[in-house]
Amino acid sequence: MSSESGPSNPADALAQVLARIEAARARAIAPAPSTTLVAVTKTHGAERIRPVLDAGHRVFGENRVQEAKAKWPELKRDYPDIELHLIGPLQTNKVREAVELFDVIETLDRPKLADALKTEMAKGGKCPLLFIQVNTGEEPQKAGIAPQDAPAFIRYARDELGLPVRGLMCIPPVDQPPAPHFALLQKLAREHDLPLLSMGMSDDFEAAIKFGATHVRVGSAIFGEREIAA
Repeated sequence: MSSESGPSNPADALAQVLARIEAARARAIAPAPSTTLVAVTKTHGAERIRPVLDAGHRVFGENRVQEAKAKWPELKRDYPDIELHLIGPLQTNKVREAVELFDVIETLDRPKLADALKTEMAKGGKCPLLFIQVNTGEEPQKAGIAPQDAPAFIRYARDELGLPVRGLMCIPPVDQPPAPHFALLQKLAREHDLPLLSMGMSDDFEAAIKFGATHVRVGSAIFGEREIAA
């Protein structure tokens, strides 16, 4: 059984979120040249996604490879210009499927995964754009490389392996103000000439835009919350 709450019309909610993004950009002193909305569709089926596609949106995020594999190939056939982002942790045994399915992987966070991506890309020729996930709060239960280890890892993944690393991603701790985490990610990106910053979700994307977010990941404000019970 599942129960769903939230916006009854995802296309209307999409328009509201896009308007909020533009308003936040107008208020920001130094926003990024553009801010892309990654509409997060985890746990939501095609019936919720298609109205957003029909409204013209094309950039989406999924947390799990298996869930994405179940619903996105058909949607990509119907809407071939979709850009699909992986925004959840990636296991090395799922790398082949992830490289085939996703256009952007935002959760590169350890050398073993970098090595696996290098191997898979060399075999298949397809190279999704990559973000390195930084665990700005250094939370032990959360994926992401520690901030102090990020410079060496950026050099390894981008410069030694030649992976297409273009940006950084973070998920601030839920019990802390997000602004210091966004500021830290922005600083790291600038120091390493990385142009893209994926930060900010439904509750804090407007704050992230103040710190130069180029991508914001918004799910519940568009599709609503979904609780799945046994």
